[in-house]
Amino acid sequence: MKNEEIRVAIIGCGRIAGHHCRSIRDTEGVKLLAVCDLIQEKAAAYGKEFNVPYFTNYRQMLRDLPQINTVAVITPSGMHHEHAMEMLSLYKKNIIVEKPTFMRPSQLKEAYDLAQKFGLYVFPVFQNRYNLAVQRVRKALNNEELGKVRIVSVRVRWCRPQRYYDLAAWRGTYAQDGGALTNQGIHHVDLMRNLGGAVKKVNAVMRTLGADIEVEDSVVATVAYESGAMGVLEVTTAARPDDFEASISFVCEKGLAQIGGIAVNELQIFTPDPSACAAFSEDFSGCIYGNGHKEMYKDIGAFWYKDVPYPVGREDCLSTIKLLHSFYRADEEGASVDVDSDKESKRLGRADEELANLYRTPMI
Repeated sequence: MKNEEIRVAIIGCGRIAGHHCRSIRDTEGVKLLAVCDLIQEKAAAYGKEFNVPYFTNYRQMLRDLPQINTVAVITPSGMHHEHAMEMLSLYKKNIIVEKPTFMRPSQLKEAYDLAQKFGLYVFPVFQNRYNLAVQRVRKALNNEELGKVRIVSVRVRWCRPQRYYDLAAWRGTYAQDGGALTNQGIHHVDLMRNLGGAVKKVNAVMRTLGADIEVEDSVVATVAYESGAMGVLEVTTAARPDDFEASISFVCEKGLAQIGGIAVNELQIFTPDPSACAAFSEDFSGCIYGNGHKEMYKDIGAFWYKDVPYPVGREDCLSTIKLLHSFYRADEEGASVDVDSDKESKRLGRADEELANLYRTPMI
């Protein structure tokens, strides 16, 4: 299969789907074949913009275009597992899965096991890892330019009023969305671990303070790293009236690094070399998703054509999803919890068939 061209179809035509389409268009060796959404107007808009066929039923799409070999799953988060399993088991397609990849660690394990069984591949999306600021801090941590990490701090202070959650039934639900941590804070959770190192324990308190929704819109947590470092996390969508801050900082034995901006795109403090702040900051005002998706598709191409390992493997992705769940488990248990556990949150990603039926594609 890896001798074939990468031929991608997209299911789920929300706002970020257009960014995927543009990234595919701009990547050599990757071709967009079709787009699909249950809402015809959404699918038609991207179909027209990128001059590809559009569908409202992905089963019809895959039947009409059997040459598709990779499907980008960009549906509501709670549908990722169901859609991924169908792509893998029934249609034998590789899958690209938007954040938070899967809602539960057990779902991730099932998808990877099935992909391995059929010789297929799973490509999780963590586009912010490609940001220049993130790469510079990673380099400084890896080469001991900053020395050992002592304290990691995350602060996300964003505004999501009730009208945001009222836009769609899946928003603000444990079954399909997750709260501020799963939706808005997932990239910072990933970077806490990916840059800061393996996390041993977390404690967390979650509240719903600014909207009438079932999930948390605010969380405050403490983190204990295996290295002995400490961390603190504050994520909220209850800030008013605007988005104010989204940052992650590393207090280290040799200096301080802080990454901020609208999508961890600005190197705001870097004491080993203050001049690096300008050189490794990017302007994301034109697109909050930045440039990472383009780099991700290049990495898929490098894996496909050159056997270069894709930078986000199974255990890497699993560790982030387990860390995410540990915050919810800590809140549920009212105590510190071990991150390296097979336990899962009782709430996050729980089944809701009535809600899922709104996003299921009719059989043909």
